[in-house]
Amino acid sequence: MSKKKWIRNSLRHLQTRLKQRGHATSRPTLSRLLKKADFTLKANAKRDAGKQHPQRNTQFEHIAAQRTRFREAGLPIISIDTKKKELIGNFKNNGRVWCQEAEQVLIHDFAEDDTIRAVPYGIYDLTYNRGFMSVGTSADTPEFAVDQIVSWWERHGQATYPNAKQLLILADSGGSNGCHPRAWKRFVQERLSDRFGLEVTLCHYPAGCSKWNPVEYRLFSPISINWAGKPLRSLEILLGCLRDTTTCKGLTVEATLVDRQYPTGQTATDAEMAALNLVRHAVCPRWNYTFQPRCCVA
Repeated sequence: MSKKKWIRNSLRHLQTRLKQRGHATSRPTLSRLLKKADFTLKANAKRDAGKQHPQRNTQFEHIAAQRTRFREAGLPIISIDTKKKELIGNFKNNGRVWCQEAEQVLIHDFAEDDTIRAVPYGIYDLTYNRGFMSVGTSADTPEFAVDQIVSWWERHGQATYPNAKQLLILADSGGSNGCHPRAWKRFVQERLSDRFGLEVTLCHYPAGCSKWNPVEYRLFSPISINWAGKPLRSLEILLGCLRDTTTCKGLTVEATLVDRQYPTGQTATDAEMAALNLVRHAVCPRWNYTFQPRCCVA
């Protein structure tokens, strides 16, 4: 438990300490000796999953059962989430691309007053392998998230599933479409379930499990690969990269710009929450619930 325990043993430190003990040697020699003794430079390995929710596996089984039920009935299943927000401008975009000269970008990613912060919101149709990206320029709020689902249903969902009266949505447990925000539940009830007469079932993945949400690895991952190393200097470039994203499995992506300001801090009162026609599932009720329409829609 001496002070040496808290000193990083670099080759320079080892060389100095050995010299103090009468063993003068070079750093290359030290490196060879360490490798011969099976010592190498290693970074921390992320292998400890930490504390997990006791119902984690139960929730995954419930999601699998819901997906099977909806798929066999020919009902729509979508996966939703907000992709990482992107600064629009001459900023570095991680990744590499084949070219003769590297793109020249700004040294620092400092957002200025006129810098646009794009909010890409994704909806992935599991049945038909289609992605729908809405790029907002305002805040990522529950109202923004619900509006994009409503837009998808109006433009594509109703035509693709003309007889469907039920919709399954898979989402993360946090963020604008998480299981906690009251405003999320209020807007889903009012703008999606009530307006279209839809029975909307929500299933949330447990915290720390977003990588299993289909939108992450079936839509967001191909998008990140497609625009890797390409500076997103304008919204047109960002939208073009989204629309041209494809995979060998036949993924197609549609992208639209949402130029509307969404206020933050919206919620729902106790009276509004009590008025929701929300039925929680017996399995993991915090993560699984269904909205029944409060009025008949022709």
